[in-house]
Parts: sequence; structure tokens; C-alpha cells
Amino acid sequence: MSEPEFRLVPIAHLRAHEQYEEPNVRDLVEEIRAKGVFADPIWVARDTYVILNGHHRVEAARRLGLREVPAWVIEYDCDLISLEPWSPGPPIAKAEVVRRALAGELFPPKTTRHRLRVTLPMRSMSLGELLRTGERPAAQADRGDVAPARKLSPGRSG
Repeated sequence: MSEPEFRLVPIAHLRAHEQYEEPNVRDLVEEIRAKGVFADPIWVARDTYVILNGHHRVEAARRLGLREVPAWVIEYDCDLISLEPWSPGPPIAKAEVVRRALAGELFPPKTTRHRLRVTLPMRSMSLGELLRTGERPAAQADRGDVAPARKLSPGRSG
């Protein structure tokens, strides 16, 4: 089992498994613009790029013109991360989350709830910095490179 890794992930490579709610996305776009900070990295499955947590943030990032999004890249098929439904109902298997994401058969919003058994450190990046990362040459981004995020000095919010 490998530890979660903080990276910038190309939005074009991400695979949703849930739909998003339009009002939530609009609110997030305005919040990120107003604060100038992407404060909460998404969670992504290491081998498949399936979004585990952050569907609304990814759509907000798209609308803000970002090409990459801050993410915790996590080994999905391990005990470090658990899966449960948000509402009462039958359990959902991790394999079903991946299958739906790869097939484009999205669950309704807030169907799945992923929880980590470790606490991740706070990481944020400024909107300006994220917009500049999108200025990398297109050929580099199109190859599927996942650039490591820049190290932030202690106390710096992005």
C-alpha cells in the first residue's frame, strides 16, 4: 500500500462516477474566484483517475479554465479508504464505482461517500498559480503527464 500523494492532475484525465448539482458548482466557482484559492484538493484513484471525492470541485475548476486540479492521488484498492452510501440503502462496491466511471454510467449526486483512515495535511493553491500551470506546453499536458505540485512553504495557503 502506498501513501496518498499530492499532485496536480490534468482535468481531461479525470473520470467521474457521480453527477454534480448545478447550484453547488455555481457556488463553488464564485467562492474560488472570490477567495482566489482552491482550498480543498480532490481525491483520485491512482490507477484509473476515478474521482473519489470532489466532483463539484472538478466541474468548478473546468469552468474557471483550469487544465489541472490539485489532488490527493490514492491507491483505491486498499483498506486505507472505505466506501459507504450517503443515504440508507445497499452497500456499494469499489469495483462498481470504477466500472460506472469507466462506462460513463454516473450515480446520482451524493450517492457514494469515501472516507480515509488517515488525516491528510491541509493543502491549497492559489487560483493564479493554477491558471499558470495551465500555460505549460499543450504537448506536455496531452501526453498524460501528472506534474507534482510545487512544495508550499509552511503557513502559506497557496
